[in-house]
Amino acid sequence: MKQIQGGIAAAPGFKAAGVHAGLKDNHQKDFAIILSDPTATAAGVFTQNRVCAAPVTLCQDHIRNQVANAIVINSKNANACTGQEGLEDAYQTAELAGGALGINSNSVLICSTGVIGQRLPMDIIENGIHLAVQTLDEGGGHDAAQAIMTTDTIPKEVAVETKIDGHSIIIGGMAKGSGMIAPNMATMLSFLTTNVSISPEILQATLQTAIRKSFNRVTVDSDTSTNDTVLILANGTVENPQITTHHQDFQNALDFVCIELAKMIARDGEGATKLLEVVINNARNENEGALAARAVAESPLVKTAVFANDANWGRIMMAIGKSGAEFEQSNVEVWIGDCQIVKNGVDAGFDEQKATNQLNKDTTSITIDLHAGHTSVTFWTCDYSYDYVKINAEYRT
Repeated sequence: MKQIQGGIAAAPGFKAAGVHAGLKDNHQKDFAIILSDPTATAAGVFTQNRVCAAPVTLCQDHIRNQVANAIVINSKNANACTGQEGLEDAYQTAELAGGALGINSNSVLICSTGVIGQRLPMDIIENGIHLAVQTLDEGGGHDAAQAIMTTDTIPKEVAVETKIDGHSIIIGGMAKGSGMIAPNMATMLSFLTTNVSISPEILQATLQTAIRKSFNRVTVDSDTSTNDTVLILANGTVENPQITTHHQDFQNALDFVCIELAKMIARDGEGATKLLEVVINNARNENEGALAARAVAESPLVKTAVFANDANWGRIMMAIGKSGAEFEQSNVEVWIGDCQIVKNGVDAGFDEQKATNQLNKDTTSITIDLHAGHTSVTFWTCDYSYDYVKINAEYRT
């Protein structure tokens, strides 16, 4: 498996576009389309937030067909908490896009991201559709990744090429997410494309497995969005024998793409200065490992200590203690990078400067051994800086 260029449009049969429709100021891109020719097998996973945005409802409806041709995404406006009118706007967007692309509107999936509670300006949406359709191109992946950004500081995209049953297949992906990020599927918007031939049931199962290892293990601020969506299109242009049972090579490749995108989201957390990897070793089971890892990754006290390069190990012990995971305090060991700071549940007598140096990196890690079982779980998060408050205090202004 090797990484390649092209992002969401890297696989044959896919085109993408990202344009400025007029939703954002300063001519920033704010509208994207991903198009597959031929029609692709489709799968998706959606937010579990009971306050659910209109485009999520539409996607859940259309994806029952298990096929799609296009994904249409706007930023700046989430079309959430907009009532029946917002739902009608989402379906009208699908109809307008279907007409402009010459496809059935039922094969169009819609996603939105941005401020909650505002109606979509449909004249701008229609303008965006026409502009994006005119610029659809095999090289349009980067523009599309830029167009779905909100408080993101960088576009997030990745593509890989690997072998499946002797055939060269490609998986491309892009994501947006910087705040309102927490596990409960999906934690942001992410879109994936591949040229593999695969049954819809196996595609759905493979996607859910990949999400469990990636997007459901990234957290910035413990908040699960109203619009969280992950969609994958598989157009079968590689003409491999259709995958109809679990295929580990395809699973590994999709896992890699999703994990890379998840790490990009954590690294780009609102106001973040570093990526933090939290590893729990020797938990009793996966659920308890996830409880412990998430508690550390979401603790404001841990995250602010990491920002300050302060090896305040008491905060880490507090977080795992409240998590619900079962372990004996006297067995716990904790490392920051390769510096052990806790041994047998107490201060390990570590070198403070060495621990500070480990924290003062672009990417740092906290590893915790519970000595309670044989399961390891990894979460990704970021630190909390002064800018996190500033960004969110000024989000609507």
